Amino acid sequence: MSSKPLDYDNLNENVKKCQYAVRGELYLRASELQKEGKKIIFTNVGNPHALGQKPLTFPRQVIALCQAPFLLDDPNVGFLFPADAIARAKHYLAMTSGGLGAYSDSRGTPGVRKEVAEFIEKRDGYPSDPELIFLTDGASKGVMQILNTVIRGPSDGILVPVPQYPLYSASIQLLGGSLVPYYLEETANWGLDVNDLRQSVAQARYKGITVRAMVIINPGNPTGQCLSVANLKQIIQFCHQESLVLLGDEVYQQNIYQDERPFISARKVLLDMGPPISKELQLVSFHTVSKGYWGECGQRGGYFEMTNIPPKSVEEIYKVASISLSPNVPGQIFMGLMVNPPKPGDISYDQYVRESKGILESLRKRAHMMTDGFNSCRNVVCNFTEGAMYSFPQIRLPPRAIEAAKKLGKVPDVFYCLRLLEATGISTVPGSGFGQKEGVFHLRTTILPAEEDMPAIMSSFKKFNDEFMEQYEDHRGYSRM
Repeated sequence: MSSKPLDYDNLNENVKKCQYAVRGELYLRASELQKEGKKIIFTNVGNPHALGQKPLTFPRQVIALCQAPFLLDDPNVGFLFPADAIARAKHYLAMTSGGLGAYSDSRGTPGVRKEVAEFIEKRDGYPSDPELIFLTDGASKGVMQILNTVIRGPSDGILVPVPQYPLYSASIQLLGGSLVPYYLEETANWGLDVNDLRQSVAQARYKGITVRAMVIINPGNPTGQCLSVANLKQIIQFCHQESLVLLGDEVYQQNIYQDERPFISARKVLLDMGPPISKELQLVSFHTVSKGYWGECGQRGGYFEMTNIPPKSVEEIYKVASISLSPNVPGQIFMGLMVNPPKPGDISYDQYVRESKGILESLRKRAHMMTDGFNSCRNVVCNFTEGAMYSFPQIRLPPRAIEAAKKLGKVPDVFYCLRLLEATGISTVPGSGFGQKEGVFHLRTTILPAEEDMPAIMSSFKKFNDEFMEQYEDHRGYSRM
């Protein structure tokens, strides 16, 4: 019988090689256990609403009216919806040519892009051009569009932080490029050393790889660190010297849990540095409605903004965006609402502030509870989650546990995470799915479980971990590998 194009052996090799650990073996096993009736706590993915975070009221009111515009003609609409939500729904519907069911411009609705530009100007103190802003189906789609534009073949490399969010490794593999890792230093709170960047580029060039772009994730995923202005300046200078485009993944910019290092955009730092660098470095910045106190992952709203990208290149990026015709329109409106929320004096302002502050304050508490919980466990060390929504503890696995994993054909941290899942129902992601130094093991968990559930979850983790270590530890003493 002749083989067919979609037979496994005939598939695109890049598809078969690409891995995405966040929805990998652990997630699939957790889903099986859930079907069998076991209670599973899915902390494997940053999905706030799935773990009980309540949607903000005002944007849902506006989107409800946009989705069902006939409600605006109902004489009782003013009893069901506040006047500012009604006005905002009319504002967005006026921007569309047929409501939410009609295609928009391939870059997104011009009025929403203008609101994004105003948000960026207010945040950074420098004007932003709506024509250089593309609305996308979540930040992930924007990242893939830009990587698709940058990667020309297997000899093109992208500098990616390790540990990294596997969107980057999977996308680079899928597009046929080469991932060039630069390692963050765990003992320096996941800091970045520019000398390591230079070494990574030199090693890549030795292998015949042309490094074309550098990714930063700030605040970090999975590591939770926030980059300082000094570090951002070093990164910008490095990219300028090496003629790299800087890709700034800044989707967690609302998620900050300490006061020492507030979020500052790469764009602001670049423009503060002044000419010639501010006029020359190519930068693409990404944001989304999926994170922060919005957590609207299923709405798939995002954007990217381009700085110092030549007009002809922007035209080519627009051409690629046009193949998909239009980003989803409800997601665009969510983005407009995120960058242009209720203002002081608006009817919905107090409720909006109360809800958003409540979510952030609770996340800050949960970041502390989780870090302290991990650090109370045997053979577990964890840096504090400064930002984003993840904890990335190092699990110091005893040699006997590593040996047991190898006998089963498992990566050691996969073995540990599977045992954790079976014993407690806590579904995490092994550190090997993000990349890590040889012989060092981690897991990633979100800090998103409900605040009232966190003590029981951490107690359950501690009980499992300490029993696991008791089972596998050599009691003559244990030293870190």
